[in-house]
Amino acid sequence: MSKDRQNRRSFMGLTLSGIAGAMGVSRFGQTIVEAQAPAPQDPDLVVYNAKVYTVDTTLPRAEAFAVKNSRFVAVGSNADIRALIGRNTRTFDAQGMTIVPGFVDCHNHAGGDVLLYEVLVGNPFEVEFVTITSIIDKLKAKARQMPAGTWVEGYFFDDTKVKDKRELNVHDLDEVSVEHPVVVRHRGGHTSYYNSKALDMAGVTKDTKDVPGGTYDRDPSGALNGRVTDRARSVFEKIGKRQTYTADQQATRGRDGIAHISKMFVKYGLTSVHHEGGDLSAIQDVRARGELLHRVSYEANGRVLESMVTSGIQTGFGDEWIKFGATSEHTVDGSFSERTMALSQPYPGIKPAYTGNVTETQDDLNAWVERMHRAGIQVNCHANGDVAIDMYLKAFERAQKAFPRKDSRPKITHCTLINDDLVKRMAALDAIPACFTTYAYYNSDKFVFYGEELMKRSMAFRTMLDNGIHAAAGSDFSPGPFAALMGIQGMVTRTGWDGKTWGANQRVSVDEAIAINTLHGAYASKEEHIKGSITPGKLADYVVLADDPHTVNPEKIKDIQIVQTVVGGDIKYKA
Repeated sequence: MSKDRQNRRSFMGLTLSGIAGAMGVSRFGQTIVEAQAPAPQDPDLVVYNAKVYTVDTTLPRAEAFAVKNSRFVAVGSNADIRALIGRNTRTFDAQGMTIVPGFVDCHNHAGGDVLLYEVLVGNPFEVEFVTITSIIDKLKAKARQMPAGTWVEGYFFDDTKVKDKRELNVHDLDEVSVEHPVVVRHRGGHTSYYNSKALDMAGVTKDTKDVPGGTYDRDPSGALNGRVTDRARSVFEKIGKRQTYTADQQATRGRDGIAHISKMFVKYGLTSVHHEGGDLSAIQDVRARGELLHRVSYEANGRVLESMVTSGIQTGFGDEWIKFGATSEHTVDGSFSERTMALSQPYPGIKPAYTGNVTETQDDLNAWVERMHRAGIQVNCHANGDVAIDMYLKAFERAQKAFPRKDSRPKITHCTLINDDLVKRMAALDAIPACFTTYAYYNSDKFVFYGEELMKRSMAFRTMLDNGIHAAAGSDFSPGPFAALMGIQGMVTRTGWDGKTWGANQRVSVDEAIAINTLHGAYASKEEHIKGSITPGKLADYVVLADDPHTVNPEKIKDIQIVQTVVGGDIKYKA
């Protein structure tokens, strides 16, 4: 049985043994080679004539490397590495192209089935403006296929990527149908837009009061405008009919979705992705049929997470392709892109004063964090605003005091708006922020809602690095595109698609941005000993780029062609 075709039973019995190469990691994830076997003759692959950025401080630059049994076995000069070529060695002349370690996305919802089967009213991958008419027309076409009373749903709406220069509203969606409940989901995941039929079925009227952690938004006259945020959306879950599928159909959709998104990941240079929940069976089935092209850190929730707790399965259980990582994000507040994250000061320019949504009480958060921490599962919370980050840190500090664990690395998904006190506490805990990366380019049109003073403290990679924090990259797809090069460009320039620059004090260098997207990503899942840099003994995951992000116009980094994405020495994508 090959390593790519482990069945479900054998996966559950795998451990993390057999990792080659004795490695140590310093405070900043810098690789220190403690012991290396002599480079073997007759490697499986030799790559030469390359500009290799290793993200390994012992040898930051190289010209060539060798791979054997899915791992790097030697890194160095053209002459030294070519001398290893044997009769059965494959070779690749990079012709001066740039090679970096495979990119790691530390927060991704991996919704491949949505991409394949649902109505997409916006572009999931690039900046593209649409019209409200186009959204209505797509949903009308779907409504014609569905019986009355059945939900009609649209995905990937972005309120600042609309040619009409206004938000979608209830009247627009009433044009879709008066017989179907209609919802359009903002790609940010925290707000949705409903038609009158859906509001009526849910019993939501102009007199309905907002709920803790959610709002029913209104127009200037006080009438419902159809926009509903965060926890207020729960009333829609039990109304209307949903399209149903047989167990076989559902399994097929799940498998096809994972296979599809895996192809997209490697197309954009991702070799490891932290999956926020999802169908674990589908991921394993796709692997068994040889179509899982990227490595998965599976972040469990729901029944799977509960089974981990009750069965004693801890973070790190699995193998190099599918491994249990941190918990899925436990939501503490709202969204940055949809302007519902919890702030310690009111949102600028909003009347009446609004500070966002806290979606969890401190007591409930304390209890959940402590339970996960005691179970040996790396804790992960969604905390965007400074209020939510403070709540999570309080909960974790409390749990660590009650039950000390070494090297626990609490993960903070998003960790958008920071202050000096939060940074100091994060550094003390060795907390891992998985911050938005593509937002600096893709969502720059939303920064105006926060203003420059708040943006100086948002997605604060410079501040975090300067304080010894292992900041990692988290696209948050579907809310943000997962193109790593788009993320790197935004981190380096802090300039968006619209040419506007926000929070320039948080810029990082190209080398730092690459490290955030590679070695720090590996550190986030406690895998820096096996991935994240081009180092002998580590997994041979790397990306071949047509140009060097260090030397091209920084505003063009996102446009660099990915020539190859290689996982374990095997080409998974080729341009």
